[in-house]
Amino acid sequence: GVETEGKDIYDLAHEVAEMALMEYGKPFGFQRWTQRAPKHTQELWEKAGIMPRAIDREVASSLHMTHMGCSSKPEALVRQSFRAGLCDGWGGSMCGTEFSDVLFGTPKPVDTEANLGVMNADNVNIVVHGHDPSLSEMVCEYADDPEMIEYAKSVGAKGITVSGVCCTSNEVAMRRAVPMAGNFLQQENVILTGACEAIVVDVQCIFPALGPLSKCFHTKFITTSPIAQMPDSEYIQFSVGTAAEKAKQIVKMACDNFKNRKPELVHIPDIKQKATVGYSVEALVKVLDGVTNSQVDELGTTKPLIECITSGVVRGAVAMVGCNNPKVRPDTAHIELMKKLIANDIVIVASGCAAQAAAKAGLMDKRAKDLCGAGLKRVCELADIPPVLHMGSCVDISRMMILVAELAKDSGLNISQLPVVGCAPEWMSEKAVSIGNYVVSTGIDTFLGVDPYVSGSTEMQELLTSGVRDWVEAAYTVETDIEKLVDAMIDRIEEKRTAIGI
Repeated sequence: GVETEGKDIYDLAHEVAEMALMEYGKPFGFQRWTQRAPKHTQELWEKAGIMPRAIDREVASSLHMTHMGCSSKPEALVRQSFRAGLCDGWGGSMCGTEFSDVLFGTPKPVDTEANLGVMNADNVNIVVHGHDPSLSEMVCEYADDPEMIEYAKSVGAKGITVSGVCCTSNEVAMRRAVPMAGNFLQQENVILTGACEAIVVDVQCIFPALGPLSKCFHTKFITTSPIAQMPDSEYIQFSVGTAAEKAKQIVKMACDNFKNRKPELVHIPDIKQKATVGYSVEALVKVLDGVTNSQVDELGTTKPLIECITSGVVRGAVAMVGCNNPKVRPDTAHIELMKKLIANDIVIVASGCAAQAAAKAGLMDKRAKDLCGAGLKRVCELADIPPVLHMGSCVDISRMMILVAELAKDSGLNISQLPVVGCAPEWMSEKAVSIGNYVVSTGIDTFLGVDPYVSGSTEMQELLTSGVRDWVEAAYTVETDIEKLVDAMIDRIEEKRTAIGI
């Protein structure tokens, strides 16, 4: 740890940052954050030989193992995949989540809106897209600046509207109530409205097609990261040292572009939904404190949720995460699965594009309680929450790991015994593989709605869907039929309930 007594806050910040950076390249030891996992889980990792070491080491080891002439043994490859995944969920992502909370604030419930209808035809529209909250936070900061709003008015607009796409959208939604224009497969649609002055991107999940498409409209396609440079874009490199200057430049550029809009091409669909977002673990515990008898029960725990599950009022929980996949009908799997789950009294925590699918469908509106079974509906009414809880971006799936760790601690159960499962019905990105691996490694059965790229090997299929259960007490289930997928999740939750006698 880092000693804090008598230190200047900025000196302390430097020490903590250096300690975190060492988690990427330290020559000895394991990831610090794994100490947050229950002791039983840590013992499983040690026994299976998958306790994660330095992040860069695991990435390099993975690349070396898959080089020509190296590992061809399925067990060895999967162990390394799990170890690398744990470096993500219990390493880099957890670090990123915690540091973002320190810099920009720990999310708490806020009301916002979702879908393309959040764009405003009278305003300068700036869309932030990607995964780096430092960029989007600064753009939002300057878009709210009275000086910039006056500048927007001077070019004929009534104001400035910032909305988001993908995980950057989730980040600013849960901290600033910035509306969500859409998820992964709607990024082109924001340009097609004809009302987008600038789409500002950082890293990951960005269509190369945004460049050529923006040329068909007046939209400025602005790239900002040396890691994600693309043709037909205006490159404004963003860095911490010049963050304010560059953000102001981007906002001003968008305002200047307002006059180039072609009114005949403007069409913003009149469709949006209300959503309550920002349920960090800390926020959830505070919500639970609100329904706790402080004269009798302990505050600051997950025990009220455990009592709801134990009594059967809530049957269990599903972590609905992951991407949109262009190979399937967008959002359909997410939405239909969620509707059936909440109708069966199963509460949902969601992140990433799955969360935005829920928001666009109105499932993060508190009125969605009317779609729930009687038990979950009552819980939503008492706690004043929607049945699908927004926990943030894909990085914030690490919050879900902390949540299940707290549930295990407060219930006296192992994580694998909890009536909780994970689901990525439309997974697509490489990082979804990493996420799935660390969720399974943490002891949470994970259900996929799109076939992983292992169908050429029955041995690998058997290992991932069954064999790894001997290592981590969880495994994958693959089912591309939505109805069968949701039934399999419900059955697994009920099996877990029966196994612990509730």
